[in-house]
Amino acid sequence: MKWVKRGTIAIVAVAVLGFIVLATWEPFFASAANPSGARTYSAEIIRDDYGVPHIYGKTDADTAYGVAIAHAEDDFFTLQDVVAMARGRYGAIAGEDGAKIDYAYHLIDARGTAEREYPKLPADTRALFEAYAAGLNQYAAEHPEERKLANLFPVSGVDVAAGFALRQPFFFGLDGVIGPLVAGEDLRREHGPDIPGFPRPPLPGSAPAEAAEPKQARTLVLPLGEDAESLGSNAFAVAPKKSGGPTTLISNSHQPLRGGVAWYELVVESGEGWHFAGANFPGSPFPFLGHNEHLGWTNTVNTPDMIDVYQLELDASGTRYKLDGQWRNLESKWVTLPVKLGPVVLPIRKEVLRSEHGPVIKNAKGAFAIRYGGIGELAQLDAYYRLNKAKTFGEWEAQLSRLAIPSTNFIYADEAGTIAYIYNAAIPARPGNVNADWRSVLPGDRSDLIWQGSFHYANLPKLINPASGWLYNSNNTPFTAAGEGSDLSPYDYAPELGIELKQTNRSWRAYKLLSEASILDRATLERIKYDTGYEREGYVARLFDALEGLKADGKFAEARDLLVSWDFNADGKGRADAIALLIIRDFMAADYNNKPFPDVAEKLQAAADHLTTHFGRLDPSMGELLRLRQGKLDLPLDGGSDTLRASTTWDVDDDGRLSLKHGDSFIMWIEWAPGQRVFSRSIQPFGAASTRPQAKHYTDQMRLFVDHRLKPVYFWREDVLAKASVRRVVTTTR
Repeated sequence: MKWVKRGTIAIVAVAVLGFIVLATWEPFFASAANPSGARTYSAEIIRDDYGVPHIYGKTDADTAYGVAIAHAEDDFFTLQDVVAMARGRYGAIAGEDGAKIDYAYHLIDARGTAEREYPKLPADTRALFEAYAAGLNQYAAEHPEERKLANLFPVSGVDVAAGFALRQPFFFGLDGVIGPLVAGEDLRREHGPDIPGFPRPPLPGSAPAEAAEPKQARTLVLPLGEDAESLGSNAFAVAPKKSGGPTTLISNSHQPLRGGVAWYELVVESGEGWHFAGANFPGSPFPFLGHNEHLGWTNTVNTPDMIDVYQLELDASGTRYKLDGQWRNLESKWVTLPVKLGPVVLPIRKEVLRSEHGPVIKNAKGAFAIRYGGIGELAQLDAYYRLNKAKTFGEWEAQLSRLAIPSTNFIYADEAGTIAYIYNAAIPARPGNVNADWRSVLPGDRSDLIWQGSFHYANLPKLINPASGWLYNSNNTPFTAAGEGSDLSPYDYAPELGIELKQTNRSWRAYKLLSEASILDRATLERIKYDTGYEREGYVARLFDALEGLKADGKFAEARDLLVSWDFNADGKGRADAIALLIIRDFMAADYNNKPFPDVAEKLQAAADHLTTHFGRLDPSMGELLRLRQGKLDLPLDGGSDTLRASTTWDVDDDGRLSLKHGDSFIMWIEWAPGQRVFSRSIQPFGAASTRPQAKHYTDQMRLFVDHRLKPVYFWREDVLAKASVRRVVTTTR
């Protein structure tokens, strides 16, 4: 039966051909960028004794080119992920999870925003991004064996800018709206602030607050994703009158230890006056925080109400929506999402919709449009660059006042002794003269509810040189920042701003410890920064009240009694530290995201089961349980999910140990002593070459990090030359 044989061969041939197509289509479908112009760049890269790159160029653009080369040498693995996200191709690397990011990329029109707004940026800012792209392209060309995707390079400045456009709204929680809408879930809401119950931390020596848990001023609760409980950072600024000497700025950001928003430390310097030490994220030509010779700043996440959701009325065809009594066509675009599945990449077609309001998502409950602060804007690329080069507080604040950077608190200090806290946010300028409940899903048929722009900078909370001599933020309300007598009042700010009133445990602790201290010298600040204590306030009080009332017997009672005996300190010294570490995180996450309070008995049982399964007892030391792991190094850690020394979230490894993945990450301690040049120290959890297992600097900072120690930052050229481990010049023509 030759026809059967021939048919079988044909089927096999078609199957083979189909496999080849699915395995190879994506790189050909993707178009490579066409970098504009031709220019020679040259930069000197000097690595200090910890491998931290110090990049020098004749021009700022030369330096940005060197930033890309140095970062790629240390972590080209992650840089490629970021570039793939910036080009809507991450699903070809990370499968379904990557495709979700690619969908968001198309939904918010990151590419369109970059293509529209990038040409409007000043020429010197665009030159920075073109030079950075040239550095990435050169490294990719010289190391083809490291590439994850074909045709991912070359990239252009617009590609790099598109990465900023993608990430920008997710720092204030856009994923927490997109995710539920795509899934057809209800959006979690608050029903108005209760300022009379404002949760001010108790002053030293006062009785614990007995008020019920406060409501935030925000409506839609916007977590950062499945790891939203990891939201966090600490920042401190102390004036000379309170420190007894230097102006001090402590940057203690909590970010993932690996991946696209993990910090990368560097020092940049150019012949055009750009000289800055700090850290950036993969895909950025400049640092986002740190210091120059004159001033410095750091950031913490704030959570104003930045996002509005509108329910649209659609016609029978589902292609038109009503606005002011008129039917309008939904903008529709079909995109192809590459989704890696084993050895093949599947092309998944997806419709992307848009209305006058913004991106539109359809689900079983209807069609919903999203509008958020900073939508369609990209001026932050220029603002961060100008902040890097500011020399005075006036110059620095002028850049913030543009509200080009859509969100995040800024804590500032400088050589003149000025300290400041700016509640920075491009909060939507919602009209107050319309009949609308901004705390709910809004009707989508009224154009008067489609706001334009943001509230003016003058409307935002800010504190400059408070009488207390200190400032802090630990992702708490801006109305506790400087101590009694120096704090701002929530009554002075319009409720339309949607400013949060919530506290974190880190805030309760910082407020108490800073208020108690008569002097905030280096030793005192170190004790505060590395504090591992919990206050019995908020969700912690509610949890332990429930534990004390919990009926239990047998092994369960033993676990409950052990936890109730805890000293509220995650220092790794107490018998109950491990079980407390395991149980508290879920209650913190529920509090941060306004989710239902978890079942206390269920969580206690899970923690007890984990400890007895993997350690054979309920009371192993916390250092046995919580680890910092990279390569062959495996070190014990202290700190909890919501302590000033933060060990926030972790992966549970096969041996039952918790491998830290988010918490204290890049720490920088900056001082301006009277009459002296700026001096700073820093630390990273692993090392400069974070994805190069064979590199000398893969794990060389881990022991210092675990031991609460910092290393010097060699800001000045003569200092880094004295400690240079590598010194070379890189040059290219593109």
